[in-house]
Amino acid sequence: MKPVRAVLFDLDGTLVQTREASWRLFARTNEAFGLGIDTQVDFFRLLEDNMFHGLRKHCRDHARADEAASHFLDLLQREYNPEFVPGMSDVVKALAGNCSLAVISSNSVATIRRILSRENIVHCFSHVFGGDVEQDKRASVRRFLSDRSYLVNRDCTPAYREGDEPPISNGDQIVLVTDTVGDVKHARECGIRAIGVAWGMHSEQQLLAAGAEFVAVWPQELVARLLPGGFAAAACGIGPAVASSHGSTVALGAPGCDCGCRGDGLADAAGIRRRRATAASAALGLRVTCGADVQDEGSVPGAQTTATKADALLLRSLARLRGPPRRINPNTSNVDQTT
Repeated sequence: MKPVRAVLFDLDGTLVQTREASWRLFARTNEAFGLGIDTQVDFFRLLEDNMFHGLRKHCRDHARADEAASHFLDLLQREYNPEFVPGMSDVVKALAGNCSLAVISSNSVATIRRILSRENIVHCFSHVFGGDVEQDKRASVRRFLSDRSYLVNRDCTPAYREGDEPPISNGDQIVLVTDTVGDVKHARECGIRAIGVAWGMHSEQQLLAAGAEFVAVWPQELVARLLPGGFAAAACGIGPAVASSHGSTVALGAPGCDCGCRGDGLADAAGIRRRRATAASAALGLRVTCGADVQDEGSVPGAQTTATKADALLLRSLARLRGPPRRINPNTSNVDQTT
C-alpha cells in the first residue's frame, strides 16, 4: 500500500462531539418546518446519505428541503460550538507534518473556521470544503483528486509551502476519516480509502458494513494506522542531533510550536520539522566558522556524509561570505590569509 499523502477529515462526529449539540439545533429546524424528524435516531438516519440529499428525499420537496437546510446551517453558524473529541487535536498535529490535511463537511465554512481556530489548529489544514459552498462531498473529493495543487502541505503556518507535487497515482494515497455511513460509501465511490471512528453518529458495525477498511475506537489509533511507526514518527521531545565538523552536536526538535500547539501529548510534527531545518542551518554555519576547509568551487570534504548536496552548496556560500580561511603562522603570532 502506498504512503498516505492526504487525509480528509469529516468535522461533526469525527473531530468534534456532535451527537447532542447538532441534534438540539436540528430539533428547532424540525419544529420550524414540521419535518416529522422527531427523534435523534431519525436525525442520524438522515446521515446514512448526505444530509442535504437525505432532507430532499424525506421532504420530497426540494425547495422546502433547501429552506430547512439553510435554517439549520444558520443555527450552526450562530450557535454551534461543540467540544473537540479528546485526543483528536493531537492526532491532527501529528499528521500535519507528514501529509496534506483537509476538512470536508456539510457544515458551513465559517463554522468550521471558528471551531478549528478555537482549537489552535486552523493552519494545520490546507483546505476546507464546506456544505454552504458544495453540498455533495463527492464533488469535493473529486476536485481534490483532479488538482494536484490541493496536495500542498501548510506546515501549521499561514503560508502554503511551495513545491511541485507529483500527481496522485492511486486512490490508496488519500483517506477520508468519518463517523457516518454515507461518507464511507461516497469515499469508496470516489475510489479513495475510508476509515471510520466509533465515537460519532454510526456504530462500528455499520461503518464496516458500509465499506470502511478500519474503525478507530480511540483517536490515537488513527496515527498508528496512517503513520509508519505510529507515535514514534511524531513523538514529543528532543529530536535527533546533527554532528558538527569539530565533533560537537547540535540538538534538534526541541518541544514547542509557533502555531499555538502545545508540547504535551503528540508533538506538532510540522513544528519539529521546521526547527530541525533551522538547527541544521545553524550547525552548517558553525562548521564553517570553526574552520571547515571549504574551497570556493571545489568539493566540500565530508559534506556528502554529514549533509545533503544542498547543505554543501550552503557551506560554499557561507565560506564565500566569510572570506578565505585563516591560517596561523607557527613562526609568528600573526594570522595569515590563505591565498
